[in-house]
Amino acid sequence: MALCLKQVFAKDKTFRPRKRFEPGTQRFELYKKAQASLKSGLDLRSVVRLPPGESIDDWIAVHVVDFFNRINLIYGTMAEHCSETSCPVMAGGPRYEYRWQDERQYRRPAKLSAPRYMALLMDWIEGLINDEDVFPTRVGVPFPKNFQQVCTKILTRLFRVFVHVYIHHFDSILSMGAEAHVNTCYKHFYYFIQEFSLVDQRELEPLREMTERICH
Repeated sequence: MALCLKQVFAKDKTFRPRKRFEPGTQRFELYKKAQASLKSGLDLRSVVRLPPGESIDDWIAVHVVDFFNRINLIYGTMAEHCSETSCPVMAGGPRYEYRWQDERQYRRPAKLSAPRYMALLMDWIEGLINDEDVFPTRVGVPFPKNFQQVCTKILTRLFRVFVHVYIHHFDSILSMGAEAHVNTCYKHFYYFIQEFSLVDQRELEPLREMTERICH
């Protein structure tokens, strides 16, 4: 029997502190609207569509932060099963290997263990989300012109977390009774990136067969 979500995803296992929206802001209201739609039981394909009259950049920003929180929580729960020994390479099965590159420590693509890759990834996303020049929170401050490109890179890398978790740690998902919840998170993420064409289709290939089965 599946455990309740509070048991499955305990607060002390969160990989990073949750990012929250400031009450009273437009983005907080959008977040509440998105959460209400999710809880209403509406089809997930409908939930991800841009509400009439809303800014697409605000809608994407809200979802990027929400997906960061959710995927961070999922991986945080799996982290004890993902070690330097068990996962010496950040991979998605034998055919896919993900290398890390950034503008600081790793200027060239580097082969890293999965936990090291995840730590760098979450730090990188957290830095972007907290950067007012990238994710502005003040009223009247516009998003940068490359905002959707930045979000594409964030979402592409977050998809790789799903790839690694599903392919290398699915037994852990099952043992915790978390399969239904992780699948729902994945479907929500998948429908969103498809709705706005935010991730290259080639990146989705590692989970194509599973996606066809659960996102029909």
